Amino acid sequence: MDSDELRSLADRLAIEDLLTRYAHAVDRRDWDLFRSVFTDDARIDYTSAGGIAGDLDEAVAFLEETMPMFEMTQHLVANVDVRIDDDTATVSAMFSNPMRLPDGDVWFTGGWYHHDLVRTDEGWRSRNLREESAWFDRAPF
Repeated sequence: MDSDELRSLADRLAIEDLLTRYAHAVDRRDWDLFRSVFTDDARIDYTSAGGIAGDLDEAVAFLEETMPMFEMTQHLVANVDVRIDDDTATVSAMFSNPMRLPDGDVWFTGGWYHHDLVRTDEGWRSRNLREESAWFDRAPF
């Protein structure tokens, strides 16, 4: 393997780790960890799921307000499609997410996360996330 192939492999692993960190942060409601996924000037768009589109602070405030309505969530991220162009990358990854409501009912949702990433001194970070919800099952609305 030459150095370009090794760098590409290392980048892909780091990007998959970033997506895992995102899922863990949301499920654990760890907003400092969540912030570590993004650049300071990131834009985050949850409108396809009925949420907000805004900057990082607005996204954290939205999640802090809405996530307590669920007793648990479990974001599963898979089928990661990574396109790297030097110090930027685009990523589309499927997600499936069961969420248990306080009455015990479980709401399921799935779709894709679309990230625009940039390589920083701290590693890969998302400067733009757009959630594309594809389906809901047993949604309470």
